[in-house]
Amino acid sequence: MPHIKTTPLTHTLLESIVSKSSIITFRADSFNSKDYLFGVELGGEEFLLQLKKDTKLDMIKYDKVTRPLKVNLIKEALHTISQELDLEVVHNNIALSNTKPPLSSKYFKKIKDFENIDFPFEKVAIEVGFGSGRHLLYQAEQNPDILYIGIEIHTPSAQQVLKQIGIQGIENIWVVNYDARLLLEMLPSNSCEQIFVHFPVPWDKKPHRRVISPSFTEESLRVLSKEGSLELRTDSHKYFWYSMETFFDIPTAKVTIDKNKDLAVTSKYEARWKRQEKDIYEVHLMCQEESPTKSLDIEFIFNNIRYNSNIKDNLPKEAILGDGFFIHFERVYTIAEEALLIKCAFGSFDRPEHKYILVDKKSCRYYASVPVKTVVNYLAHKKIMEFLDV
Repeated sequence: MPHIKTTPLTHTLLESIVSKSSIITFRADSFNSKDYLFGVELGGEEFLLQLKKDTKLDMIKYDKVTRPLKVNLIKEALHTISQELDLEVVHNNIALSNTKPPLSSKYFKKIKDFENIDFPFEKVAIEVGFGSGRHLLYQAEQNPDILYIGIEIHTPSAQQVLKQIGIQGIENIWVVNYDARLLLEMLPSNSCEQIFVHFPVPWDKKPHRRVISPSFTEESLRVLSKEGSLELRTDSHKYFWYSMETFFDIPTAKVTIDKNKDLAVTSKYEARWKRQEKDIYEVHLMCQEESPTKSLDIEFIFNNIRYNSNIKDNLPKEAILGDGFFIHFERVYTIAEEALLIKCAFGSFDRPEHKYILVDKKSCRYYASVPVKTVVNYLAHKKIMEFLDV
């Protein structure tokens, strides 16, 4: 990812960095390391850049939590800062692409777009973890009356499929570069015909990271319309039996199984596994009933919480476990003398949120975006407020 390496920034430059740059809004200093964070406003977005100091060279790079999806935006920010601060750059990889960034496509959707979504098609299908996109693109081409929502957490894969959508002129695909487990909670009940989960990572050594889980299955059945189906394809014998145990824990489960069934389109990985004579399992979980409407009447606001010098000492050092959620305050940064930037992880154990909280004398808010509107995130948010309200 984009970064620059420069001769070490002086203390004097760090002290004046906000006034010298047109895009840096604040400098946040870590309590227990030599790391700094710079708040950036550029192109209508807020995000952080991280400065890692060293004796020979300093590195300025993107921050994983607030990273904008448009890579060129990070490159532009790094270029602007290096010019405005007259940095002596020894190495960089911030050459701007002359092509239009794929993630600027109208077919790319952000998580917040689904808070009050209105689908332009009567029928909707979802593919979780589409990888190369062969199956997603094929399905959309064969069924132009169905909107296909492809969810892929791997950014380069999302970019590649968006590029193919433009090349092939496909009109009925939305691409979401996010965690599918969180996105499902944003979707209306009974709104989807099919959910495809093809060849997910087995995670045999870390089963808690698997896409298929009791909570994912529950949300899938809520999102699916009556007689809709969740379709799992896997080459993993362990994953197959794990999914069967998960599905059969549902009282109304109706499950069908196929083995070594050929599809009209095959990914390069499936083709490789077939050449190796590995068995391919296909499991369908059918939705048997309609689900009640789900309310997303959730607001992540901090009411009257403002900066207080006691906040830092009131934050627990260890993770806090609640009823179905957790909170971990990972690091605290100071901004000037009357503000804090708090890095924390919270929410569900198997699909946590990672966010920053910016608290100063005037306000308290999530930086640079609010959490996904899920019940478990809201429970964690209310607990977070208790620690900040001192």
